[in-house]
Amino acid sequence: MTLKITQAAIASTIEIQATNERGERVSVQISGEHPLTLYLDKKELLTLMTLGAQPEALALGWLINQRFIKHISEIDSIQVDWETESVAITTSRFKQTGQSYWELPEHTGLLDKKTTTTGCGQGTVFGDMMQDLESIHLPTTFPLNESVLYTIMDKVRKHESVYKTAGAVHGCALCSNSGENRGEILLFVEDVGRHNAVDAIAGLMWMKGITAEDKVFYTTGRLTSEMVIKCAQMGIPVLVSRSGLTQMGYDIARKLGITMLGRCQGKHYLLYTGESRFVQEPQTGIYA
Repeated sequence: MTLKITQAAIASTIEIQATNERGERVSVQISGEHPLTLYLDKKELLTLMTLGAQPEALALGWLINQRFIKHISEIDSIQVDWETESVAITTSRFKQTGQSYWELPEHTGLLDKKTTTTGCGQGTVFGDMMQDLESIHLPTTFPLNESVLYTIMDKVRKHESVYKTAGAVHGCALCSNSGENRGEILLFVEDVGRHNAVDAIAGLMWMKGITAEDKVFYTTGRLTSEMVIKCAQMGIPVLVSRSGLTQMGYDIARKLGITMLGRCQGKHYLLYTGESRFVQEPQTGIYA
């Protein structure tokens, strides 16, 4: 069955007039921010605030990272309509039989428990955040070399972005850690919240059939429990940030064996967890 999906991306920035410190009127670009209400089999789940650059991937990735769906074949269609500021996701079962996702016994009570996270604004995680973590086993086949880390940091710094034009966004990148293109950016998503950006990356990975075991996930945002759990659920063994971390993020990363690095700017980084998957190369360091 072919996934039926809109291509409803909208402009990430708009132009407005502002007054600078010299009293001059100037044209500036500011980041977009649009409400997008998510419906699954006609049931309203929540409203996401988004740039609108990857609305379909965002909706799919959100469902994946909330553990509502386990395989993309469960989805028949993803339809974004900006006139109603909504995205309607229809399951294959509902399309074929008329039986809603919410009528199945295993889905009863999924929305009863939710956690408000430290996501920009207010992120929400439904169900038990720690559920199923014991079943996650991350691969150790592809260690991260220090030189590849520096390559990723440099490529992300140079990448064209909404942040450079308008600010007020977080960015996430999925990077290669195998073959001849180690350190290359495979996917890059920005949004008004870092949790949106990671969800959109997850959605794009599913849409494009991208595997996770030889990838590095980069985020401009802080390494919270939510970010670590989502990265682990996506099967990505290495998590890198230019920002810092929280205690719960650290504890979960250590428990799961994620290789997690933060404060990554210039030639500086801090390796917090997963040391066995990281290969330090003194000749590439700041004192080389």
